Amino acid sequence: MNYLFLNSTFRPAIEILVLWFLIYRIILFLTGTRAVKVLIGIAVLLLTFLVAQVFDLTVVGWLFTKLFGISVIALLVIFSPEIRQGLSQLGQRHIFASPLKDEELDQVLHQISEAADNLSKEKLGALIAIEIKDSLNAYTESGVIVDARVSADLIQAIFTPNNPLHDGAVIIRQGRILAASCLFPLAHNKDLSRIFGTRHRAALGLSEETDAALIIISEERRDISLVYRGRLFKDISKEEIITKIKEIIKTKNA
Repeated sequence: MNYLFLNSTFRPAIEILVLWFLIYRIILFLTGTRAVKVLIGIAVLLLTFLVAQVFDLTVVGWLFTKLFGISVIALLVIFSPEIRQGLSQLGQRHIFASPLKDEELDQVLHQISEAADNLSKEKLGALIAIEIKDSLNAYTESGVIVDARVSADLIQAIFTPNNPLHDGAVIIRQGRILAASCLFPLAHNKDLSRIFGTRHRAALGLSEETDAALIIISEERRDISLVYRGRLFKDISKEEIITKIKEIIKTKNA
């Protein structure tokens, strides 16, 4: 009797918690991607369908019913990259892993900023992506897995000309260099100044799809830029790199 009572009492609470977690993860995954605007449109269509049902609008209801099957297939095709990335995240340990401790984070950011500063002084271009919450697994497939501890010397060595890995970007996750020579989607913003090259467009392109923090070192201007969520912070110092990225990480982990 007690078992049946507890089962009937806690089962709804467990179901609500599971559904809340799943919806929360889906919202986090889709935030900042092109899927958000489409989902808003779908929500409007569903609201229209409900209104049609309430007021018994036969033609509108029939139309929505016929289009539903086609729309499901279309969504699967349109969002196949996002679906693949989302499924790959389900098995990723880092989603549930605790963030780096403050001293570990300081050490990693110090090594990254030191490398960026040295590369800019030597007029060597580079693109470094720091994974925050959104998985960058889809982009590591285009590069070479490194899986090494972050160090300024290694980052500088990767972006040294004639190194096989110097083209493309480095991806950093949880204090380790995950992969190098990775390719990112280019931003197609026509208003973007012509002074910005492929690295800046790649950084902006990735920032439109993920919450990664991206550091760009320009070999022509010998300056350092930071990109986050489509915002470009130009000509920043190595101290500002540490400060801004720490702010981003702490905000995401809050």
